[in-house]
Amino acid sequence: MAFSSTSTSTTTTTTFFLLLLLHSSCLFSLVFAKSRHTTAHSHSHSHSHSLSHSNPRLHKAYLALQAWKQVIYSDPKNFTTNWIGPSVCDYTGIYCATSLDKPHIQVVAGIDLNHGNIAGFLPNELGLLSDLALIHLNSNRFCGVLPDTLSNLTLLYELDLSNNRFVGKFPTVILSLPSLIYLDLRFNEFEGPLPPQLFNLGLDAIFVNNNRLYSVIPPTITSVTASVVVFANNNFGGCLPEGISKSADHLEELVLINTNLSGCLPWDIGLLYKIKVLDVSFNNLVGSIPYSIAGLVHVEQLNLAHNKMTGAIPAGVCALPNLQNFNASYNFFCEEEGLCLNLTSKGASFDDRRNCLPERPLQRRSKECDAALKHPVDCFEYHCETGYGASAQNMVGVSAPAPSPSTRS
Repeated sequence: MAFSSTSTSTTTTTTFFLLLLLHSSCLFSLVFAKSRHTTAHSHSHSHSHSLSHSNPRLHKAYLALQAWKQVIYSDPKNFTTNWIGPSVCDYTGIYCATSLDKPHIQVVAGIDLNHGNIAGFLPNELGLLSDLALIHLNSNRFCGVLPDTLSNLTLLYELDLSNNRFVGKFPTVILSLPSLIYLDLRFNEFEGPLPPQLFNLGLDAIFVNNNRLYSVIPPTITSVTASVVVFANNNFGGCLPEGISKSADHLEELVLINTNLSGCLPWDIGLLYKIKVLDVSFNNLVGSIPYSIAGLVHVEQLNLAHNKMTGAIPAGVCALPNLQNFNASYNFFCEEEGLCLNLTSKGASFDDRRNCLPERPLQRRSKECDAALKHPVDCFEYHCETGYGASAQNMVGVSAPAPSPSTRS
């Protein structure tokens, strides 16, 4: 059936004829794209009304996405240029799938606008997208706070908001997402403490590095079920809580670079038998390396660099069967045991610069070593005084190094 969008007649006959033709969504899109006059506007309302009856969820999605488009200020790659008309499943970055509870209808199940460099914010209407399973907004310029209406997204299991400009306290709306498995908030401007409930959600991956988070790492981290936890480049301070071994069945990567950690490494950190990456570099850790670390039989990357640790580097650590990279530089270690004297012979990378190791090159001056070694820390007697909720004013600032590969997006 042919249709021309140029007619502007307002007669009753013409209007009735046009309304009949609105049952075709393809033709409607053509009219919507080419017409800006009052007659076409009435057609849009008629079709939206029809859609709300045939598939109310796609109608809600249409309302939500149009509201979002209105608060997008810059879209240099034209991701949202075709966000026109009710056929939301054809929008760039919008993915539809069969509804879980009504297999005969389609719903918006995913949003992927990664690397769009889009500027704007997230409107309350996004809460209408109750069938969403994935939100990927990595590497854009979205700002502001997360709307509380996201709590309606009960099916959401992946949330990636990394590399944006979101602000405010840690978004507690995340705690109300029962299906969430993957959380990535890195490289934003979130601030304040981490809520203890975060580690009780059953998440498999937690990335909150490179924000402005402070206070301390909540003791509930010992309940974490995630395989990957990355907190790097924040200002938590305090100690890594004892009991971390309770997460031994899950943790494979623990990255705490430049988080202002102090105190000793807890002895039970060596019970994390699945761990492959352990990075606590650029902190204020003291005391000796727990001998229990010799039990990390799967560890590949072990980084203790840029701390204030003392004592010997145990032979058992250097003999770990899967160790590929061991960095103990910029501490105050005074002895290397066993294989540590020639660790590179087994093909591993080993950095022991700027310690107090006799006859090793590029070590600290004697004056530095003598001052540090006069007052060794006994980790069995040491008690971490900083409790949960400590203020950021009690923390000593540490300038952030360039993020390691583990913390980059």
